[in-house]
Amino acid sequence: MKSLKRFALIVFSFGLLASCTSVRVISDYDQKADFNTYKSYAFYKTGIDKAQISDLDKKRILRAIEAEMGSRGFVKSDNPDVLISIFTKERERVDVYNNYGWGWGGFYSPWAWGPGWGWGGYGNNVSTRTEGSLYIDLIDANKKELVWQGRGVGTLNNTKNIEKKEQRIKEFVSQILEEYPPSTAVAVN
Repeated sequence: MKSLKRFALIVFSFGLLASCTSVRVISDYDQKADFNTYKSYAFYKTGIDKAQISDLDKKRILRAIEAEMGSRGFVKSDNPDVLISIFTKERERVDVYNNYGWGWGGFYSPWAWGPGWGWGGYGNNVSTRTEGSLYIDLIDANKKELVWQGRGVGTLNNTKNIEKKEQRIKEFVSQILEEYPPSTAVAVN
């Protein structure tokens, strides 16, 4: 019984950590775009200037994008194939956890593990956190049309710790750009 309790606690902890630290990613693209022709990029300053985040975070995001694009063979250019823009959104997320159900206490004994509403097993916990979305847009430089957009949604944990914040931003960018180029658009050799 003791090992079952320990196992349940470990599984719950990992689930809680995974839900807090993961970045949910989605992307969309123009099916008519030829992604194989895009080899160089530049940042679209007009779009980036509109992003409502600190200039320091913008720098962190742009450096992370440069690293990701460079690792994929893209080069930064004054005459680019694609322009990269970013924008952000944020919202307060309220989570309410209902403590009824499995936990310490129960019908038989307040010291047992099982179902019920015993000692320590009732009430609500409410937590709020800021959830942010980072959008990365790739715009065809010649046509001035959006050809790909990736979005990552998650939280920036440990914002007081600059190193962890920078690592989290890199994680956001890396996971978003993992979706680029679209797998259906990659030529098979």
